Amino acid sequence: MPQDIANKVIQRAVQANMQLATAESLTAGQISAALATVAGASAVLRGGVVSYSSEVKHQLLGVSAELLQRKGSVDPEVAAAMARGAREVCGADLAVSATGVAGPSAHDGKSVGTVFIGWATATQDGAIEHHFVGDREQIRARATQMALQQLLVILNQENSQQIS
Repeated sequence: MPQDIANKVIQRAVQANMQLATAESLTAGQISAALATVAGASAVLRGGVVSYSSEVKHQLLGVSAELLQRKGSVDPEVAAAMARGAREVCGADLAVSATGVAGPSAHDGKSVGTVFIGWATATQDGAIEHHFVGDREQIRARATQMALQQLLVILNQENSQQIS
């Protein structure tokens, strides 16, 4: 199923002429990998940053060290900041991010399965909280699927605005 969504994401991005980027923590490149598997992805996929550590979130994506210290790495503000950073670093129109707790234990006071999917365009950014059940790989797979779904939602919005 994620590959079906990835195909739609690439198709919509091509239609909208929008460049994509990713910032991934718990998914560790799975979102980018799903997109890159689609033939023609190179026309719209600019790149991604795997930022497993807070230091990389800060150094490469520009997430505020103060924000990371105050909120921890699993937070909606951090997810949105990661997406903004990936958009800027990669020169993309739209970026998606994923940060969360895949397990085996809680992290930063967040329970296993807590995931934030962030996004950023030139005019909007935000993050959505999800709670997934399953083992580590199931949580990572669900986070990847939700990130792809969020990209599709934003791309559909962008396409409908271009048509109007």
